[in-house]
Amino acid sequence: METTAKSMETTKAYNDFTEHLKSLISKHPTLITTTLSNIFAMRLIGNKTHGDLAEIAISGFIDQYMENFESKHVGRDLFRAKSQEEDIEITNKVTKVKFSVSLKAYKYGPLQLSTDKTFSMFPLLENEEKKEGKITNREQIRNLFNNPAFLNFGEINVLPLIYDERSKHYNILIFNYDYAREFVSQIEYRDRRRKHPVYKFYDSENHYICEVRYGDTSSNALQRGLWTNTKTTNKYGKKLFNSITNGWIKYSDNESLKSLFSYALVSSEAGHKAALEEIRKDILNLKQNSGMG
Repeated sequence: METTAKSMETTKAYNDFTEHLKSLISKHPTLITTTLSNIFAMRLIGNKTHGDLAEIAISGFIDQYMENFESKHVGRDLFRAKSQEEDIEITNKVTKVKFSVSLKAYKYGPLQLSTDKTFSMFPLLENEEKKEGKITNREQIRNLFNNPAFLNFGEINVLPLIYDERSKHYNILIFNYDYAREFVSQIEYRDRRRKHPVYKFYDSENHYICEVRYGDTSSNALQRGLWTNTKTTNKYGKKLFNSITNGWIKYSDNESLKSLFSYALVSSEAGHKAALEEIRKDILNLKQNSGMG
């Protein structure tokens, strides 16, 4: 009971944070566009570089622009300990409630919502399917979501930074777990010829909602866990995702940032400190120019 109460408290705190973030973006869109443009520009350096730097960048964004919140980047330590998959710890400075957030910098399309660390979600579905075939009984589906294997369904605070590299647009899309749970009416085993099959979750009209990918001790993180797809276009698509940016926003690559990293990596700490002072001045200018004072 105490754990459930704690989960509800942190979920409420996360929802409050995303509402504050949404309000900030609507009032000062330049700030998030500048930050995300810099994050996605890291793909000019390497395909996976932007994901790691996104954790640091969003933590910095919170500290610089969200006065009621403070953050700490904890991804490196927790990843090595494998204790949890969240990357940032955020504190509401008003309520003093702490909560963790998992950053996802993904291309427009498949989106991993959580890994199945206990390798239990897929086997559970497999056992249920063997009993009934395609799982369509609402009571059975409700019991699956209440099973310990699915207890963290919706409890991991995922903040997905979605980008379309071809059109140079980005979106921050929050998956609506509660809505998904309400409308899942059938679960099917799909892609039997694939090496790593999946169980796909659909609504009553056969519209895709999410899926559980195969996973055991021999699989990696991309072969297991709970996934969805940001390209979901059915009539529930907009209700499945809450766009913190109120839709797609144009971004541009920052070639100067790539050059900055190149010079920074071969310069001394004294040079870094000097550059840091100039960057701090620029942040103040960004705040003033965006109307934050």
